[in-house]
Amino acid sequence: MPEIQSKSQLVDYFNQGAKKDDQLLIGVEHEKFLFTGKEKKRANYQQIKKIFINLEPFGWKPIYENVNVIGLKRGKQQITTEPGLQYELSGAPLKNIHLVCSESSTHFNEIKAASKDLDISTASIGFDPFNNLNEVPQNPKERYQIMTKEMPKDGELSLQMMYQTSGIQINYDYTSEKDFEKKFKVGNYLVPLTIALFANSPFADKKFTGYLSYRNKVWQRTARGGIMPIAFENLNFEKYLDYAINYSLLFVMREGKYIKPNGQTFKDFMEGNFLPLKGIKATIKDFETHLATIFTEVRLKQFIEVRSIDTCDWGCVCNGPAFFTGLLYGALDETYDVVKSWSKEDVMEAYLKSPKQGLETELKGKKLYEWGKIFLDLAKKGLNKRNEMNSSKKNETIYLKHIEDIIDRKTNRAQLLLEQFNKQGNLDFFSHAKEDFSYSGL
Repeated sequence: MPEIQSKSQLVDYFNQGAKKDDQLLIGVEHEKFLFTGKEKKRANYQQIKKIFINLEPFGWKPIYENVNVIGLKRGKQQITTEPGLQYELSGAPLKNIHLVCSESSTHFNEIKAASKDLDISTASIGFDPFNNLNEVPQNPKERYQIMTKEMPKDGELSLQMMYQTSGIQINYDYTSEKDFEKKFKVGNYLVPLTIALFANSPFADKKFTGYLSYRNKVWQRTARGGIMPIAFENLNFEKYLDYAINYSLLFVMREGKYIKPNGQTFKDFMEGNFLPLKGIKATIKDFETHLATIFTEVRLKQFIEVRSIDTCDWGCVCNGPAFFTGLLYGALDETYDVVKSWSKEDVMEAYLKSPKQGLETELKGKKLYEWGKIFLDLAKKGLNKRNEMNSSKKNETIYLKHIEDIIDRKTNRAQLLLEQFNKQGNLDFFSHAKEDFSYSGL
């Protein structure tokens, strides 16, 4: 692949990601924990491999790194494994939430079938409540071995992020540089609300952590994470690019081998000054790899990734994407008009408080449940405008019920889990989810 000769090539790279209005798609990636036995120990690599083999009759093909099967591929879908062997479905880019929801349902049913007789279960939660960091099995992927050494240097909870968290990411297209700016800002400004609405990780080491979304607290203390400061400035592709290339390299790949980092930045690599490859300049492929090692709440590739949702039950896999699709694809201008006057200080204060305070967090004089009602109405308006129908002639607003209930009750999923925990004094209620990979009981 040709070397990058100028920064303008990378600005062009982002411009090439722009889609027409009728080409906008939605891609959802969701992670899950797999547990074994009554003690809910995390499934190890050999057990994951058995699931992969059992999934092959459904049309999945193995992906290898050296001799190890590290994932599966089927069309535009991929199943991959995270550092602690959390399994992740990277869904295909789809036209509407009906298709997103159907894809997720199919996936859960396939995983359930593939896990039969393996004594493997799951729990839909954003932080592993049962196992401490030392008990989590290792993934054989080489990049994770490098990250395990490098990430704690700049973020005290980076290893907990890698090995003990599980989340949902939603990918959105943009039509222009200005459209990117609005969507990127909306995604970032709404991170506190996102955390509060979808909080689903109150436990660690079988105890209440004091946080409704401990996963998001961990991500706030993770290297290369947080909200990008440039989200609060006038923004274009070049400004994002300048910010991204000044991150240090996490790893570089050449001829299938990983080259370890030495503290130098991607900008050094672009200029041919990366010492392990002195004189060799980065390629577009290197740039794509680098963009994927930036772990901020919202990030840009040739699409925008919204990354602040705790893994939750099947309904939430539909509700989160429905909420943001309504705002970003159906009511973007109205949504942007609401948030554009919010200051960096307003958003960051709420961001830091929301993992603990949830919907009671204040932002610019209102509680987050009050903002939730405002943005829920905008999401409904946006989805009604899109008017994407299913076979029963219902549009995408049918998937907002979960969020509507949360806002009406001023109670998120984490608080419901805490109610169960306080009644029983333990986490045994998770055992009821053994055969239900959607775990929709709450």
